Amino acid sequence: MPTPDLVSRYAGLPRWGRLGIWAVLGVISALGQAPFGWALVSVLGFAFAFLFFDRTKGTDTPAAQGWAFGFGYFLLTLQWLVSPFLVEPEQHGWMAPFALALMSGGLALFWAVAFWGAGRLGRASALIFALPLMELARAYLFTGFAWGMPAYGMVDSALGQVVTWVGSHGLNVFVLVISWAIAQAMNSHARFRLAFLGLVFVGVLAILWPAPAPMAPRDDAPMFRLIQPNAAQHEKWDPELIDEIFARGLALTRAEAEDPIALTIWPETSLPEILNYGDELLAQVTEAAGLTPVVIGANRFEGPRLFNAAALIGSDGEVRAIYDKHHLVPFGEYLPFGDFLARFGYYGMARSEGHGFSPGAGAEVMDLGPLGLALPLICYEVVFPQDVRASQVRPDMLMQITNDAWFGAFSGPYQHLVQAQMRAMEMGLPMVRAANTGVSAMIDARGRIVAQLPLNEAGYLDVRRQDPLPQTLYAWVGDAPVLAFLILVLLGYITFRPREFA
Repeated sequence: MPTPDLVSRYAGLPRWGRLGIWAVLGVISALGQAPFGWALVSVLGFAFAFLFFDRTKGTDTPAAQGWAFGFGYFLLTLQWLVSPFLVEPEQHGWMAPFALALMSGGLALFWAVAFWGAGRLGRASALIFALPLMELARAYLFTGFAWGMPAYGMVDSALGQVVTWVGSHGLNVFVLVISWAIAQAMNSHARFRLAFLGLVFVGVLAILWPAPAPMAPRDDAPMFRLIQPNAAQHEKWDPELIDEIFARGLALTRAEAEDPIALTIWPETSLPEILNYGDELLAQVTEAAGLTPVVIGANRFEGPRLFNAAALIGSDGEVRAIYDKHHLVPFGEYLPFGDFLARFGYYGMARSEGHGFSPGAGAEVMDLGPLGLALPLICYEVVFPQDVRASQVRPDMLMQITNDAWFGAFSGPYQHLVQAQMRAMEMGLPMVRAANTGVSAMIDARGRIVAQLPLNEAGYLDVRRQDPLPQTLYAWVGDAPVLAFLILVLLGYITFRPREFA
């Protein structure tokens, strides 16, 4: 813990050195994120942030400390952001370090506001509520980007299951309460140390206690086949390789199954032709699937507008239903002020036919007939809890198609998978997930992975449909109660100025 001698040494460092320590604490706190998954290390990182915040007052502004802490956290969490820029390195490679630094620095501003607010209140404990409030803001403002929240480090622990009641934003509060309790138990001036140690014991036990085992499907549940072609992003649209990649998907679809396949699911943008003109290719897919329905990702035009879509293809090869992705990736699938920037030749890295994508109508269920209702999610949409619960009709399952080849092979695909698990937990719904390069998986309604295909391996996965659980409290009420709670508690800090326990 920061002893008086350590604090005096800290105060004697130059400003860049002090803020560098905060950035290191941020990196440590990010080690709960995939692929590390070191939940306790992450909690300890936040605990030392509480200690340093409390014991180093007057050395730097709280906002600067919070920004440096957040910068370190997001720099490690989002290091996969360089991968999309390296798909076409000769054109975009120079942007990679700037994109990572700017995104990390921009998201760190939310944490700077949280630290500034706690500094104004003069209470380290106010961070327990100010930081989750800013994480909520990060999830909603400017189209939102809640990737890598502290809560996600708890995905494999019993503690993670509380998202069924309070969602991931509520779980952020639990994580910070445990971290604060550890800080108080380590604080040489803390009163009620025994009570803090008790809270630490319960919290650490909840983190170390494993999540429930995966649920077993019914023996008569229908069978899905998930197709994972494993097309590297730099190869995916190469004219010399498109036919080979498509043939690989057909071969995987055609492979003999032990039990009848009720639905085959191909990943995002698997059809190497615009959907409007893809009848011949769709007929090949249907034939390979044995005349059973197929969901396939494809781009489609509606007039001059281009959409990233999931299409349900019937046994006759006809399109039966279409879902258009509605939560698009800024700067990847579209550019803000795109009409203006297009005049100068800037369209975005995922451009198709030289244009950006248009958003779909919103969350819509897809009727899969005897398989039930599925809520389609295309790639990035699984990041947003509010999008997953936006459907007016409760589906029987969640269905994500994605192309995680954009995200590299180290952390991005695994972090994306973790967020899919959290959405399943929050909603009490199973999720079937088909990913181009992986990780394709069946996730049960408790967020447990029942079966999966390894990253960067071509193959197929035959899995039985999982049953949903009863609607969760979070699915019913959403983020509003957590938002109200955080605001009320912080108003209480402003009004009553509670004393610290140290």
